[in-house]
Amino acid sequence: MIDRTTSQLKLLLSQPNFCQLIKILISFLFFPLSVFAQNTIALPHVTNYTKQSYKGGLQNWKLKQDRSGIIYIANNEGMLTFDGNYWELYPLTNKTIVRSLEISSDGKIFAGGQDEAGYFLPNKRGRLEYHSIIDKIPPQYRSFGDIWDIIELEESIYFRANNYIFKWNSGKITVYPARKEWLFMGKWENKLYAQDQGLGLFVQNNGFWEKVRNENTFNGIDPITSIIGLESGKAFISTLKSGVYIFDGAIVSSETLQNQELFRNERIYATALLPSNEIALATNNAGIIIIASNGEVIQKISTDQGLQNNNVLSIFSDKQGNLWLGLDNGIDLVAYGSAIKQINPLQRNGSGYAAIVKNNQLYIGTSNGLYRTALEQKKDLSFSIGAFTSVNNSKGQVWGLAEISGKLLLGHHEGAFEVKENDATLINHNTGFWNFSPAADNKVIAGTYTGLDIFPVGTTSGESFSPIPSFTESSRYLVIDKENNIWVSHPYHGVYKISELTENKFNIQRFSTSEGLPSQLNNHIFKIKNELVAATIEGIYILDREQNRFVPSPWYQKILGDQSIRYLKESPTGNIWYMHEKSLGVIDLSGKQPVLVPIPALNNKMLSGFEFIYATDESNIFLGGESGFYHINYQKYLETITPLVAQVRAVHIFNKGDSMIFGGYFAPLTELQKQQGDFPVVSNDWKSIQFTYSAISFGAENDLEYAVRLKGFDNNWSDWSKRTDKEYTNLGGGTYIFEVKVRNSLNKESAVASYKFKMLPPWYLTNLALFIYFIIFCLGNFLMYKWLKKKFRMQRQKYEEEQKRINYIHGLEQNKTRNELITLKNEKLEADISFKNAELAAAAMHLVKKGELLTKIKDDLTHVSKEIRNPEAISAIKKMVKKVGEDDKLDEEWENFAKHFDSVHSDYLVNLKEKHPNLTGNELKLCANLRMNLSTKEIAQLMNISVRGVEISRYRLRKKLELSSGDNLFDYLMKI
Repeated sequence: MIDRTTSQLKLLLSQPNFCQLIKILISFLFFPLSVFAQNTIALPHVTNYTKQSYKGGLQNWKLKQDRSGIIYIANNEGMLTFDGNYWELYPLTNKTIVRSLEISSDGKIFAGGQDEAGYFLPNKRGRLEYHSIIDKIPPQYRSFGDIWDIIELEESIYFRANNYIFKWNSGKITVYPARKEWLFMGKWENKLYAQDQGLGLFVQNNGFWEKVRNENTFNGIDPITSIIGLESGKAFISTLKSGVYIFDGAIVSSETLQNQELFRNERIYATALLPSNEIALATNNAGIIIIASNGEVIQKISTDQGLQNNNVLSIFSDKQGNLWLGLDNGIDLVAYGSAIKQINPLQRNGSGYAAIVKNNQLYIGTSNGLYRTALEQKKDLSFSIGAFTSVNNSKGQVWGLAEISGKLLLGHHEGAFEVKENDATLINHNTGFWNFSPAADNKVIAGTYTGLDIFPVGTTSGESFSPIPSFTESSRYLVIDKENNIWVSHPYHGVYKISELTENKFNIQRFSTSEGLPSQLNNHIFKIKNELVAATIEGIYILDREQNRFVPSPWYQKILGDQSIRYLKESPTGNIWYMHEKSLGVIDLSGKQPVLVPIPALNNKMLSGFEFIYATDESNIFLGGESGFYHINYQKYLETITPLVAQVRAVHIFNKGDSMIFGGYFAPLTELQKQQGDFPVVSNDWKSIQFTYSAISFGAENDLEYAVRLKGFDNNWSDWSKRTDKEYTNLGGGTYIFEVKVRNSLNKESAVASYKFKMLPPWYLTNLALFIYFIIFCLGNFLMYKWLKKKFRMQRQKYEEEQKRINYIHGLEQNKTRNELITLKNEKLEADISFKNAELAAAAMHLVKKGELLTKIKDDLTHVSKEIRNPEAISAIKKMVKKVGEDDKLDEEWENFAKHFDSVHSDYLVNLKEKHPNLTGNELKLCANLRMNLSTKEIAQLMNISVRGVEISRYRLRKKLELSSGDNLFDYLMKI
């Protein structure tokens, strides 16, 4: 029996129709799973914020955003704020979990916790300060547990706890007790709705809760989790376990919504309406699901797409269209509104090298092989729902894809392939094909590891490939110009021009620095605007065909300058994409003038040296990345660059510790932040002041650059920098204004944000100190005046004394000089006297000699007279003796001598005569001779007396001069 059954089964399976039927049944059986398993081909970037990064509790329950863009999050440890750069935690008074948040129209941030409710407002220091309203609740209702929802309606704030709904208005609390339990509270079309467990959905009307008409759907215990309005004028309602519904104010229906089983199974915690009118569902098990208003699944993002965990407690769509997720453990930012998304087929970590769209199929070549997915008819192909499949026989390194004459060619490390649907057929097994380019005569030129191959279009045999002889350079960069010349660039060897002379004969010319290129290295050849260009380390060069050399391009230099360019690609609309080093940008030619548009979000993410850009239109740009591919909706990228608002977020002062003088809030949250009123005054004891600042651009923080200045210290703007803080030290006393501005990747600048403060001078420069200095200065000047006056008087006195001393010294010097002159004169006189004395002595000696001669003559004549006998002779001799003995002439000579002596010795003899009138002439002669210090013998000869006579005369002279025995005659005579 078993054998018979087995044989019959084999017979059935052998029938083609039966096998086909089985396949159809299997496909229908697994169709729902396949639909739910599929996702969009490109996914937004997900930023993870862990508990360690935001320094709060694990769970995050609600999210809100104020007018300036700051995000507020209800966290297990308090309220978190985030401005794109800095996190702050604000706990409640009782330190409990914050479950709910609401920003009211008057700028208060209402928060609800466990047995706690209140609001945050900025204090004078700009820091949020919590104000509890628990004392306004009647005492019997203050034990209410958690506040799960907070909603503003008109001028009232409503708080939902499990057992009560509290209405806050003008400082008064109204309590609405639940009949069983309030499971939900929400707002739609300016009406407040609430769900009472087992009783259904109620709407508030004039302070009373009325059951919604014709509503029997929510009578059970499954709570509503959200209610949001749709463009159709109806509301979208989500429940925890019962799926989603459409509500028109009276009737609740789920008949028109798809995928209800999925929504029931995944448990919906919260929803958010996106700017595109899509709805994001936060689920318990599957992360988030993006759906259309009819329930169609558009995209799913879970841990497979980068979430930290799939349990999403809350969800919020910010002003940029980003999705903020409050997780069971952490916070995630999904850049859903970003124009840049990532494509990573089968979640493999292969790099992206080539892409092409053919027959509504997207083929992408990676380091792991070639993959394919079907595309939907959507303007933005990144939203196409599909799953990538691996193309058969394509495993390994893919280098290039090209569609030529309707055929899709694949350049692979293992050879050249033709791709048909999901199969790759090998047409040349030689190792290493980079790319393919169509040439004349229905031929294809392939760049390979070892040169160039030429083969006819449609060939299926490697035997049809003809290599260009004598050319063996690796040809990854390949261009065919308008004259059918083949250009190949090698990054390290130069640029080659291959011209066909005759069939299978080619002329090969190498271009290097001698042919105009700035360097032999890093030259890349491209075809842009149907013209040949070379991207070099010094900008873009073009070929001067007349000189057959490369020259700098004036047009490109005007736009790009002489910066190094690695890659160029022209889009279908004429824009030129380029790579400078590892930075991506676009030369946008859509306007009257070229505009340079950097895209810093992809800097350092593309394959360096293997850059690849493929564009189908301005909404679909595919770029090869280090991990998979990136998709850019360039048109959306330009549209979603929002105006920037720079904000001063905190000001700290430091010395040995630190203190916050400004917490980031100037005014209520209903207005843009702007400093008003009094500005802070900072003591000089604080040596440093630090400013932190930011601009809200979630997901694009790395695109922003800031410039700052401190007016009063430095009026020049700083260089643009990504830093979000600035510190100044040892500022002097005065008023300062700190200013900051921000710019984005399009070089569009924000308005200037400022913060004014006054730095007090040190104590020694305060007004009191300056007044004391003034008093001290005046007193000092007075004392100085008195001191100077006294000093002047003393100096004058000293001067006068000095002058007296100088005059005295001068007198002494004059006297000395006079004495010296007198001495010199006396010495001269003495010399003269000595000379005269010498003359007088000589004259006296002459007289002595004359007297001696005369005496001798007289004696000789007397002796001769005695010998002579002749009387006449004797008589004559006697006459001669008589004449010789005459004294008259001697007296005359004496008178002449006395006259000369008195002239020499200042009338000495006259004065002596006047003093001693009783002196005789011979005594005067004796005095004169003694005055000339003549010897006794010389005196005896002059006076013609004997030596004894001289002695006697001296004795007599002493008596007449009345000299005592002790007096020296010579000294006495010298004194006269």
